[in-house]
Formats: sequence, structure tokens, C-alpha cells
Amino acid sequence: MLGRPHDDALDLGPRKRAAGTQRFCAATGAIRPIDEMIRFVIGPDGTPVPDLKRRLPGRGIWITATREALRAAITRKAFARAFKRDVRLAPDFVEATERLIERTALDALAICHKAGNVAIGFANVEAVLARAHVVALLDAVEAAPDGVKKLAAVLRRRADAAEIVVVDTFTSAQLDLALGRANVIHAALLAGPESETFLARAARLQRFRTGSRSVDVAPATRPMCEAGT
Repeated sequence: MLGRPHDDALDLGPRKRAAGTQRFCAATGAIRPIDEMIRFVIGPDGTPVPDLKRRLPGRGIWITATREALRAAITRKAFARAFKRDVRLAPDFVEATERLIERTALDALAICHKAGNVAIGFANVEAVLARAHVVALLDAVEAAPDGVKKLAAVLRRRADAAEIVVVDTFTSAQLDLALGRANVIHAALLAGPESETFLARAARLQRFRTGSRSVDVAPATRPMCEAGT
């Protein structure tokens, strides 16, 4: 659904914002669910700040949460037009926003680990896949195809295999930092509210990179990086 573009694309702030689950995208003129958008506010230095939790004070602008839409917002000077002031945009603003989205996903994974919801290492992952309530399988970008195939075969023997997500978005170094271990290649995510938060944030990262809105997470039959292709 397309909305009519207008000059005042700002909301009234987190406390005064009208109730609703959809917002106007200042870059594209589309009306989209807020889960598919990013809210930005202006920082003290005149730089737009991504408000991923939608809690920062002040009036905010909403942009569809994809690289393409954010680049379009910059090209069309949507920030300056909406805030009615000069704004400062770093050359790597899109990339910095992506890094922040990525960081929030990895932070959520670290919380999963602290909650005891992560099994780490090939043998441990293989064991929990055979018996535990697993919601996701994590393979590092560097994972060897042989190991990936072996764990996928174990996973496919589960009756709920189609409901389990495969995430292969992160490097081993990123998983190391999030999980406090060295050389993490494979991990499994057990059921829990912390795990749901991580999966939602990983899906947001994937949508930002690919522009996919139809698939939030990928089932075990294909990795998350292929979602929407």
C-alpha cells in the first residue's frame, strides 16, 4: 500500500506517538508494518540515530528497514526534508546502520548463551539435535561443507525439522565474541524467550541486507542467507 508523500513525515516521539502497527516510509512513500521499518531521531550533533528499540525521545522519521530504502532516503534528502534542518550523514551511514543491527543480534545471542540456551561445538550440537528442543542451528560463514551437511542430516531426522532455523550469517570471530569461546563453528539454539529475541533480530538483519519481507527466518531445509531468494 502506498501512502501519499508529504513534507511532515515525523512522528511525535515515543510517548506521544499514535497507536498503530504501520508507519509511513519517508523514503518510498509506502505504508509498512513497523517491524519492517527503522525509526531515526536526530542526535545532538545533527546526525540521524537509528532507534532500533523505538524508545529514543524526540520526533522520529521512519524508513523501510532495507539498504535500498535507506540509500534512497539519503539520495532524496528525506532526513533534511522531514526534520526541516541540515543533517550530518557520514559516508558510511548505511554500513554503520547495518553494523548496529548486526551488533544487536549478536548481543541477543550472548544473552542466549548466558541463559544456558546455546550448545557449542560439533559434538554438542549433534547431541542436542538428537534429543533437545532446538529452535535454530548456527553455522559460521567459514564452516566446512562436510560438517554442515552432517549436522543437516541429523536435523532432518527430527519430526520438527521444518520448524528449525539455520543461521549462517555470522563469522566464526563474531560467534567467538558473542559466546565467549574460541573457534566457534557450529552452535545450536535451545528454546526460550531469549532465543526468540535473537531470531527476530537475526531476521531483521537479513531483511536489511536482502530486502526480503516474505521470509523472516529460513527453515532447516535452507540457510537463512538464502531466505527470500
